Amino acid sequence: MEGELAHIGAGIAALGTGLAAIGVGNVAGNFLAGALRNPSAAGGQTATLFIGIAFAEALGIFSFLVALLLMFAV
Repeated sequence: MEGELAHIGAGIAALGTGLAAIGVGNVAGNFLAGALRNPSAAGGQTATLFIGIAFAEALGIFSFLVALLLMFAV
């Protein structure tokens, strides 16, 4: 019974990887919307774009690791 619940919890934790992809899409989409409004300022915001993408991907990787821990360590 506990092993089955761990797999359900791992599936729920794995949803974070998909939600991270949505977050990356939001970051990139908002950057493009801002770059189209003010193209001269787009070059200065590129570093902020990469930082935002890195944070969103880090959360996705963290949720993937939690899912793996729930499946194999619990």
